[in-house]
Amino acid sequence: MSGTDGLDVATIRKDFPILEQTQGGNRLVFLDSAASSQHPRQVLDAMTQLYETSYANVHRGVYQLAERATNAYEGARERVATFIGADDAREVVFTKNATEAINLVAGSWGRANLRPGDAIVLTIMEHHANIVPWQMLAAELDLEIRWLPITDDGLLDRTDLDRHLDGARLFAFTAMSNVLGTLNPVAELATAATAHGAVSVVDACQWVPHLPTDVKEMGADFVVFSGHKMLGPSGIGILWGRSELLEAMPPFLGGGGMILNVTTEGFVPDAHPAKFEAGTPPIAEAVGLAAAVDYLAAIGMDAVRRHEVELTAYAMRTLTDTVGDQLTIHGPSEPAARGGVLSLALDGVHAHDVSQVLDSHAVCIRPGHHCAKPLMRVLGVPATARASLYVYNDTDDVDALAAALVDARDFFAR
Repeated sequence: MSGTDGLDVATIRKDFPILEQTQGGNRLVFLDSAASSQHPRQVLDAMTQLYETSYANVHRGVYQLAERATNAYEGARERVATFIGADDAREVVFTKNATEAINLVAGSWGRANLRPGDAIVLTIMEHHANIVPWQMLAAELDLEIRWLPITDDGLLDRTDLDRHLDGARLFAFTAMSNVLGTLNPVAELATAATAHGAVSVVDACQWVPHLPTDVKEMGADFVVFSGHKMLGPSGIGILWGRSELLEAMPPFLGGGGMILNVTTEGFVPDAHPAKFEAGTPPIAEAVGLAAAVDYLAAIGMDAVRRHEVELTAYAMRTLTDTVGDQLTIHGPSEPAARGGVLSLALDGVHAHDVSQVLDSHAVCIRPGHHCAKPLMRVLGVPATARASLYVYNDTDDVDALAAALVDARDFFAR
């Protein structure tokens, strides 16, 4: 097993029980972390311990069990806030996932602040989660949507950024493309939005698990991400927002836990983040996310990033050299300009067929449009075969991918 400088992948991999299995006599090679990452024992154990020793509903009971559960839940918020460089843990709102977090901003801030004729700016590389909520709001409020294009190398085309932002009220963009791996200049884009009087919303689902994150340095107004892409459980996402914006926003969902008072005449909402966390929250999931944050922090996010740049460079060289010019790797050609997401196209072979052949080698990738159909139309393909790298992947995994792709190429050339 071969890793890259600075990261002991062999030791890390031992923390992931699911990676110990074989399939058809082959070692499982998991290359689909951009969809959902796997979970180390530390995360699984933290959630199990909560259920076995400290589970109760939070913010309600005064008995010791409930106090322990509440402390664990709020402690998770504190650890997430520290991980992303937030000054105030109350700016961290727990949601079901990043999709819900974006819908929260659209449904709460958007409905309260946007008016017919207002403009929203998106990029053509957005995930559907950062498109559809704005399209729904645009249809409801008669808003204009403007689209930033990409260059031939998969970078965001900022040539006409000022023109797109002129008069716009909101700019929503991804920090890292889940298809191209493109790393966008978040701080520069957020600064441009502010200069034009627009609120910025950053989809950081692919960024936070892989790069050091400081929401203050990003300069955005809202940042969203999901636990299940950063070694944590599914069912929990995060909305970070500037306190003054969260304070002024109306509640998104109504019910228990988000109110100060209710009468027959109306209600008074609680302060944020409680205002946006109606009902019983994802208690065990928050504890699991905190354990995932601790795990990544122990590795060091600078080390995670170095590992992925080196491994991505190795993958791009190896796949090109091994498979040949029949293989296209979409996105930036420079590994340092991208994350460890490789959307592949094998000439004459549908992405789903590629994936099935790879599965026979126990190599797990994701075929499809990756919830980015507008981008697929720009690329001129119906789907890609996406391999995505993380802390438990190494050069052996890349070599297995390359060998399986050769088999797929040769099989369909018969």
